[in-house]
Amino acid sequence: MSTTAAASALLGKYRDEIEAALDGYLPPEGGEFARLASAMRYSIFAGGKRLRPTLVLECCEVAGGKREDAVPAACAVEMIHTYSLIHDDLPAMDDDDVRRGKPTSHRVFGEALAILSGDALLTLAFETITRRTKDAGLVAALTHELARAAGSDGMVGGQTFDVLSEGKPPDATLVDEIHRRKTAALIRASVRMGAMTGGASKAELRDLTHFGEAVGLLFQITDDLLDETGDDRRMGKRLRKDAEHGKQTYPRVHGVEESRALAEKLAAKATLALKKYGRRAGMLLAVPTFILSRRK
Repeated sequence: MSTTAAASALLGKYRDEIEAALDGYLPPEGGEFARLASAMRYSIFAGGKRLRPTLVLECCEVAGGKREDAVPAACAVEMIHTYSLIHDDLPAMDDDDVRRGKPTSHRVFGEALAILSGDALLTLAFETITRRTKDAGLVAALTHELARAAGSDGMVGGQTFDVLSEGKPPDATLVDEIHRRKTAALIRASVRMGAMTGGASKAELRDLTHFGEAVGLLFQITDDLLDETGDDRRMGKRLRKDAEHGKQTYPRVHGVEESRALAEKLAAKATLALKKYGRRAGMLLAVPTFILSRRK
């Protein structure tokens, strides 16, 4: 099986399971807060690769666990990711009208309801972990892992640096600091939460953490490259806006070719982290090459 086929198989492997679980965890259509439920569901089911929840489930299996035990954590990560996209698209942030080829949440439901639906997904993520995780002994560890990755030490902190650094001269240290937090932290947490649920040993958790860190930064560099060189229609959103806003991106700091070289090094680093696991790592080994070859 080619790397592309393996990656496609991996992303399709759990999709139905993830979608069904999300459908069950989210508030139903109708009811007292019908409009809020509709806004939450609109963004959750607007498409997307489901990379982060897939990493949770696959890493649980690599660690020797049962993937069904990791479904609540996987869905919680996707809720956090979706809430961040809703808020990122707002006029006060990136001011985007299109996401995944569809109108953004605030364009459909208005700014207030978009903000509230993001808030609701954020809090539902932690409710999902605490209510749905079978192993009560894991709840505190998973909650801490996700909260740290999503909060001021992670994604929100990275987003803050991102906003405050607009228009500043290109800075290699700053671009790493922003994106290790803004993007890589949640991907790292996805890998670690899956491994923890699967009962990973300290050595396994260390190896998978190294994999997650490399993949997280690789994903962001690839995203920056696509924003610089990609096709708006294929990506389903407006591109080259980061350059317009003077954001700290890898192509702006390092140039396109050097950014591609950095991405290749990270893909190799992620693959190396799993080398000793051989066939046990399975389709997880296809993830770095898949990200490296992204076109949307």
